[in-house]
Order: sequence, then C-alpha cells, then structure tokens
Amino acid sequence: MRHGIAKQWLKAVLITALLTYAIPPEWNSIPAYALSSSSSNSSYVASTAEIQQKLIEGLEARQNTITIKFKGKTKNLEKILKQAMRDALDQDPYTKYIVDRYSYSWRGTSSTAKINFQVYYRESVEQSAYVNKRVEGILISIVQPEMNNHQRIKAIHDYVVKNLKYDEDLQKYTAYEGLRTGEAVCQGYSLLTYQLLKTAGFASLIVEGTAGGQAHAWNLVLLDGKWYHLDTTWDDPLSNGPEQVRYDYYLRTDNEMKVDHKWTKKYPAASTLYRETLRLLSSKDGSEKGVYTALEEQLGYSLYYADAAVSNGVGLQEKVKQSITFGKETVTVRYTGNENQLIKDLSMLYNLDLADIRYSARPLEGTKDLRVEIFWRTLN
Repeated sequence: MRHGIAKQWLKAVLITALLTYAIPPEWNSIPAYALSSSSSNSSYVASTAEIQQKLIEGLEARQNTITIKFKGKTKNLEKILKQAMRDALDQDPYTKYIVDRYSYSWRGTSSTAKINFQVYYRESVEQSAYVNKRVEGILISIVQPEMNNHQRIKAIHDYVVKNLKYDEDLQKYTAYEGLRTGEAVCQGYSLLTYQLLKTAGFASLIVEGTAGGQAHAWNLVLLDGKWYHLDTTWDDPLSNGPEQVRYDYYLRTDNEMKVDHKWTKKYPAASTLYRETLRLLSSKDGSEKGVYTALEEQLGYSLYYADAAVSNGVGLQEKVKQSITFGKETVTVRYTGNENQLIKDLSMLYNLDLADIRYSARPLEGTKDLRVEIFWRTLN
C-alpha cells in the first residue's frame, strides 16, 4: 500500500523589519488503495458534495480519523477525494490554517470504497474552544455598543497588535498559542484577527502569499461592501513599544499592498482607498461626523488635507507644542522639504526644553512630501 502525506508547512526568514514569517502549504495528498469486498449499503455517500460535508463535520470536531463509506465508480476516486478535501478546507479558513497535514487511503471495489482520512492538527478541539471563549471576552472588553463598524475593526486591529509579540523562534503558529503565551508567527496573528473579525460579524479571509519576498499570511476584511487588506503582523514591528500601533498596512487596497506583498491565489479585489472613504464620511453632517474625523486623525489621514503641511522649524514647533498639551511625546507631521532641511528645522525643537529628539521620515504616499514621526522626552 502507498501512503501519502501532505507537504510540510513552509518556514522562511525575512530580514527586512527584523521579522520572520510562516504560512501553510498547498493541500496535496497521494492516496493508498487496495481491493476488498464491499460492505453493507448503510451510511454510504455517493457524491463529492457528500464527502465534503462529512469532511467538514470531522474537521470541525477536530477528528484525527475521518471514515467515509462511498458508493459509486472508484476509477476517479483520487480526484474526487482531493477536490472534496480542498473544498472542505476552504469552507472554514480558521480550520484550514490549523491543519498541519493529512493523508488518506481507501479499500474497495470498482463500485464501493471505505475511505480513511488521517488528519493532524496544530490546535485541538479543546484549544479551539478556548480561543472561541477568549475571543468572545476580548470583544466584550474592546467593542462598545455605540461603536460603528469602522471603529470595531480598528479596535480589533489594535488589540492584536498590542497583545501579540512576534515569535522569533518560529514555534507558535496558532491563535491558541498566541492567546496563551502572547507570541505567534504571522499565521497566529492572522488566525486570531480572523476569529475576532468573524465573531464580531465581519466577513474575513486569510491571504497567503509573500511579503518582502518571503512567505507570509495576512487578512482581507469586508467593510461596508468593500474588501480591504489588513496585516496585523506588519503593523507590529519589533522596534515598537508594547502600546505602539502602526497603520501602514491597515485597510489597504491591492495596489497599496502590492508594493511589498504578493499573492498568487484569487481573492476578492480590494480597490477602494480607505482614506478617501473616511474623507467622504467625515465631510457629511451627521451624528457620526466626529467619529470619522477622529479616525482620520488616528490613522494619519489628516496629513492629506491641504493645511496639514509644515515647511519650517516654526511649523514643527507648533505641531510639537500641540501634542505636548495632550501629554504626548510623539507627533506625526507632513513636511514639505527635503530631509537635509528637515534636520536643520528639527534642531529648533530644543528651544522647547526637549531632550532625546529623534525622528523617522519617509515619503507620504501619493504626495511629494515627507511623513515625519518625531519623538522626544520632555524635561519638565
């Protein structure tokens, strides 16, 4: 008899941003089969759809052995089993990405077969139940009744970024391990993000591909009828403090993600710029106008307004003083000038009794200006 085992999960190391990533495999299997006499007609299935349903039920229960009796032509049974397992896994992205590997074998005749699937999981049924219970509790604590969908997705994103740390040892792949230890690889980030979004009522997917040329996984989420990319791993760089959150990969379009992310499978198109969505919503009068304006500020989209840019040291001083009044020691500004001039203008901030002034600068997408993050320590 020949037994087949699926490809192992791919591991890779990404030097950029000091992160490493891991994603699951393509689902392939090689059957083993032998002839034997058929058994009774009870509990037989006769189609790919029926096999798929049996697999869905077994996978949901985290069964290690799933046995199915099949009645029909077995000439193309290998093709049928592959398709049934592929479709069963695609029904539930969470289960798909906690299946470590599987194999299958069958015995029968030209018209009947007894099929055995052997499935190995990274997360047990008890561990998945723990995740579900924790997810419900997390949502109660971070999602307030008055929040709209835009605020809820941001709350979920921020929770994952703040409460997970990247597992540099590449040992923790699941949402369970992430919740129990506070560490996971990108697969754990995307699984926890998926489960939080799903439980909160959002349609979501797990995307597999590459980022910076290395294997990676992240999410897609449906908001107000539009799909957006959401990468909680890459919004959580190792250099950040535990309470710092970035939004560089928050509700992005395909074109925005394609700068350093790639995927080969077909996923729903993400073509709407989220900052334009928020600008439109914040321009309308209504009870939620302030909500959308606040989101623009929190996500850095207010930098795209015409009056947001500064071009000299005096302008930088004013932005820093505004931030200090709110008790902050950081501010993000839009700067119209080159980096050499920026360094000269930043020196004027020492007139505000500040110490340890640091900055990071990069192009502000869609403009010719710089997006500058300034950090300092207040002396008094």
